[in-house]
Amino acid sequence: MDTFNESLGLKIPGHVAVILDGNGRWAKKRHLPRTMGHVQGSKVVEDMLYVVDELGVKYFTVYAFSTENWKRSTEEVSTLMGILRTYLKDCVKKSMKNNVRCRVIGRKDELSQDIIDSINNLEEKTRNNTGLNFTIAINYGGRDEITRAVRKIAGKVSEGSLKPEDIDEDTISNNLDTWELPDPDLLIRTSGEQRLSNYLCWQLAYTEFYFTDIYWPDFDREELIKAFEKYNKTERRFGGVKEE
Repeated sequence: MDTFNESLGLKIPGHVAVILDGNGRWAKKRHLPRTMGHVQGSKVVEDMLYVVDELGVKYFTVYAFSTENWKRSTEEVSTLMGILRTYLKDCVKKSMKNNVRCRVIGRKDELSQDIIDSINNLEEKTRNNTGLNFTIAINYGGRDEITRAVRKIAGKVSEGSLKPEDIDEDTISNNLDTWELPDPDLLIRTSGEQRLSNYLCWQLAYTEFYFTDIYWPDFDREELIKAFEKYNKTERRFGGVKEE
């Protein structure tokens, strides 16, 4: 649900989802290893948590590592996992200090046990926090998520606890990784690419999209406000028509 920020004179989307794109290209442009782009990108995520909270966003979801990212070089994947390990541990203290609730969506079972333990610890420690809801998509793919949801539903049908004719959109939504979250109001993708890349395929059905050429490591408060200004110019009808 949107809120209104009086100082900016803007509606603030309740749920903002982000595809953090351009880390590698940011580094290459500066003649740095791609891994340095991911390090800088993780710092920007941390900075943006303060910004979105200050502006009035209630839910903030980022695409950190996809099910397809395993195809990258061993060195890059290893670096990303290392950054993730550090971030998950640091996130506990900072989230408790700032009343942030953290969730992780995706195939956790395919991650290293120490990362799984860190995720479980982060989610458990922040479970009762009542401020910003921060969700990290790790080893996540939208099609994989829907496939897993279908298997859960099929299992319920097989055991007799659910009738096929009772399956509706809510049934599917309630079996996705994001079952506790509202659908995103605004999707931001950085670096100039204009595709979903298997991100929140079900949830983005009526989300407004904002694409920018800015690489994620250069994204800041000013760029976020530009996205909100564009969002404010859209009329969300959800398949209906404008009332005269």
